Amino acid sequence: MTHSNVLLVEDDDDIAGFVQLELEHEGYTVIVQSDGREALQTALSQSFDIVLLDVMLPGMNGYEVCRRLRAESQVPIVMITARGSIPDRIAGLDYGADDYVVKPFAIEELLARIRTLMRRASYKDEGDMVLSAYDLRMTLSTREVVRKDHQIHLTTKEFALLQYLLENKNHVVSRDMILHHVWGYDFRGETNVVDVYIRYVRNKVDLDRDDTIIQTVRGIGYMVKDE
Repeated sequence: MTHSNVLLVEDDDDIAGFVQLELEHEGYTVIVQSDGREALQTALSQSFDIVLLDVMLPGMNGYEVCRRLRAESQVPIVMITARGSIPDRIAGLDYGADDYVVKPFAIEELLARIRTLMRRASYKDEGDMVLSAYDLRMTLSTREVVRKDHQIHLTTKEFALLQYLLENKNHVVSRDMILHHVWGYDFRGETNVVDVYIRYVRNKVDLDRDDTIIQTVRGIGYMVKDE
């Protein structure tokens, strides 16, 4: 279980209550604020591992909270809003957000994005970060991937795909979540590109092995399960 601190800024009581309950179930400590100005003061006066920030808030809107907070802190920020157009998403990222979740959202997707951002934030503290599963190791600084004693050569996109799966190991990630994190918001291609690249990566890391690393969860997506 994790013991990370989360600041949840949301003025819809139903959404705030639901997200808080799910986060606490996962082991997070959650503080909830509904006013933008008060949330900014809280974020600057206390220590948080991640901030979940709605856009439409009383007191001060989420974009302005994000801009002011980013000027003082490098805490990971996820914008959560019903405004899901590409310009709205770009605006949030330009104000300093690290990620953007559009309402309505699946709680599993939000949890995956939180895990990814917090793990990436830890890279800066731990230096030469290594991701692993079974006998596979990925060294981020050198972009080296090794399984047992065999070095695996991945393209840039293949590396990013495997990295995202490793960052969320033991958790299922959907095709849409992979598209968002690996290909980006403005990707206009077909979702089957994920299946194609999963096959590419499998052919390199799982070829001729009984202990396959990348597993298909039928009807949902993919996962790396590390037992």
